[in-house]
Amino acid sequence: MNRDDVAWSGYWPAAPTPFGPAGDLDTDALAALMNLYADMEVDGVLVNGSTGEWFSQTDDERRTVAEVAVDAVAGRFPVVIGVSAYTAKQSSELAVHAAATGADGVLATPPPYVHTSADETVQFFRTVSTATALPFMVYNWPRGVSLDLGTIPGLFSRLADLDQVVAIKDSTGDWLSMLDTVETVSDRVRVFGSFLHRRGLAALLELGGDGNIDGGGVGAPYAVPFYRAVAARDAGTAREWVDKYRALSGRLVDPDYSGVYASPIPQLKAVMKLLGQPGGEVREPLLPITDSATLDALRDIVAASGIAAASAHAVGAGRAA
Repeated sequence: MNRDDVAWSGYWPAAPTPFGPAGDLDTDALAALMNLYADMEVDGVLVNGSTGEWFSQTDDERRTVAEVAVDAVAGRFPVVIGVSAYTAKQSSELAVHAAATGADGVLATPPPYVHTSADETVQFFRTVSTATALPFMVYNWPRGVSLDLGTIPGLFSRLADLDQVVAIKDSTGDWLSMLDTVETVSDRVRVFGSFLHRRGLAALLELGGDGNIDGGGVGAPYAVPFYRAVAARDAGTAREWVDKYRALSGRLVDPDYSGVYASPIPQLKAVMKLLGQPGGEVREPLLPITDSATLDALRDIVAASGIAAASAHAVGAGRAA
């Protein structure tokens, strides 16, 4: 397989997993979230990724989340299931289940905490990516696993050459390193990275790159039309949309993907709640944002960005279609 075997591109939310106030999995909210994404006309979705709090779920819960998401999306856009875990065996078992649900692909980071060598990393991804016939996305997430694949010479190229690997999600905080990834492997695999800014637009138009997989999808009303404009090579329109997106995300998320006001996932779910979106609650070890000053700051950012009105318009347009 290679990049031409999938049509993965554009704007994908990395879906949060909604939990209830008591920490229970809220499958109704999860299904509603998938329908919201369909209304916003996103290009795909990642489920059980970092934003999905896979680390605080049991394997049975992760399987349930995958089943509910695939069923709710019902083929309207690609669904990739995150199968990150500490061992290749556990990741492979989750991948086999994802294939059985009808998912369109699977994704994994290197094993968290372990800090694998280059050869160990390649072997891990070789094992997990061939556990099924599904297309596979390698996830570089230095903030979460303390290993930046882009710092190891030649590693991304080796991973791109694995039989089932068709894409890389490069979430390094080093933007120039991400561009190196694009330049090195985008002829062979799809590259999702940090493109939702003017520099990213220039890269997409001239160097390459395929899309963003973005925590939560709050910015979808601006990011979806941005990528439509990029596909049409309409740089002027794309700049207008990406400036709107940055006016929101730039005040919430730091370049290293940390949150400006709190941990990224509690911050995301607080913003989703302000927008009336079914993000649900976080689960420990994460804690919800309850500080009134922080909530007021988030409320001001949402109001200034205009995203609430844009979201309502996007949902209305999607349902009318």
